[in-house]
Amino acid sequence: MADDAPWPGPLSGVRVIDFTRVLAGPAASLALADLGAEVFKIEPPGTGDETRTFPPTRDGESHYYLAVNRGKKSIVVDLKTAEGLALVRDLARHCDVLVENYRPGVMDRLGLGWEDMRAINPRLIYCSISGYGQTGPLRDRPSFDIVLQAMSGALSMNGERDGLPTKLGIPLGDLVGGINGPIGILSALYERERTGRGRHIDVSLMDGLMGMLGYIAQLAFFTGTDPQRVGSQHPNLVPYGIFPASDGSIVVACLTPGFWGRICRSIGQGELCDDLRYDTLEKRRDAREEVNAIVSAFTSRHTVDELVAIFTEYEVPHAPILGVTEALAQPQAQARGMVVEAEHASLGTIPLVNRPIRFTDAEQPTPEAPPVLGQHTDAILAQVLDLSPERIAALRAAGVVA
Repeated sequence: MADDAPWPGPLSGVRVIDFTRVLAGPAASLALADLGAEVFKIEPPGTGDETRTFPPTRDGESHYYLAVNRGKKSIVVDLKTAEGLALVRDLARHCDVLVENYRPGVMDRLGLGWEDMRAINPRLIYCSISGYGQTGPLRDRPSFDIVLQAMSGALSMNGERDGLPTKLGIPLGDLVGGINGPIGILSALYERERTGRGRHIDVSLMDGLMGMLGYIAQLAFFTGTDPQRVGSQHPNLVPYGIFPASDGSIVVACLTPGFWGRICRSIGQGELCDDLRYDTLEKRRDAREEVNAIVSAFTSRHTVDELVAIFTEYEVPHAPILGVTEALAQPQAQARGMVVEAEHASLGTIPLVNRPIRFTDAEQPTPEAPPVLGQHTDAILAQVLDLSPERIAALRAAGVVA
C-alpha cells in the first residue's frame, strides 16, 4: 500500500468468503468489513440475499439490506450448479475466513462444510452461526430473534411488572452473532499466526444471549428464583429508571451509593442523604415506591430540558429519551462521525451509520456503500481467480454467475 493511501483497517489483507444472509451472519461479516477485511458476499441468482426484498424499499433497494452490508462485495453464484460450487471452492482457497449462517447440515450437503473446506484450505477459519448451535436437541429447529429471546430467558424479564413480556426493540437475539462471531474469528486468526492451522467456530445465538444475562443469571443462582419484570427499573437499584417530566420523561440512574447524595441535592432534598430510611442500597430497594415517588414529585414539575440542566450540574447520571432520528443527529453523534454519506451504485449519495470502532491516530476512509446485486462478480472472478473475460462471459451465459 502506498504511503499516502488511506488506511483500510487492521484486517487489511484478510479475505472473507461470506455465505450469510438476513441478519445474524451479515452482522458478523459487517464487523470484519468495518475492520478492513475484503468480504466477498456470495448471493444466489435472482433476488440475492432475502433481505434485498424486505420493505420499505427505494428504487428497488431495501433499507434492511443496506443496514448490514456496507463495505462488502457482491458476487452472484448459482450453488445449485457443479460449476458454481467449483467456483466458490476455488475462491475459498484464496480466503482466510469463511462465515455462514445456514441451518446446521446445509453447508455439508452442498459439499461446503468444515471438513470439505479445510481439506481445500487448511488455514481457513470457518465460522458457523446458527440459532441453537451445531449440537444439541434443538440444532435443527428454525429460529428467529424473538424465539431466541424467549428461549434464552431474556424475554421473560423485559416488560412492565403487571404486563406481558415484551421483546427487546433491538433484535439482539440475532445481533449477538455479529458480536461473538467476530470475537471467535479474530482469536482464531491470532492462533493461526502461531499454529498455521485454521479452526471451526460454532456460534449459537441462544448461547450468546444467555452469555449476556450476566448478573441476572447470577442473581437467579443466588436466590433460586427467576428475576421478575420491573419495566425500565432495576431489580436491586433505586432510583433507576424512567421518571415523568412536565413535557415528557427522563432517565435517571443511581448505580452506585455515591450518586444517591447527588440525586438528593439535585432535587433540593439534601437532608435525605442522611435519612436512615434510605441510606443503603438495600433500604432504597425495599422502599422503592417511596423513593421513586420522591424523585417523581420533583421531576414532574420540570421540563426535560430543565432536568437535563439540573442533573448535569449535579453530575447525576441521566438522559433525555431520544428518538432514533434525534439520536443520530445529536451533537455527540455528530462529533463522533456516526453518520456518513456514501455513493451507492443505484441510489446515489445515501446516509449510513458509520463504523462503531475507531483507532486513534489512524483514520479509516468512509465505508463503501452496500453493493447492488452482483456488482463485483466480474472483478472478483478476474482479480482473485484470474479468469479471462471469455471464461466469465461463458459462465454468465450458462447461468453459473450473474
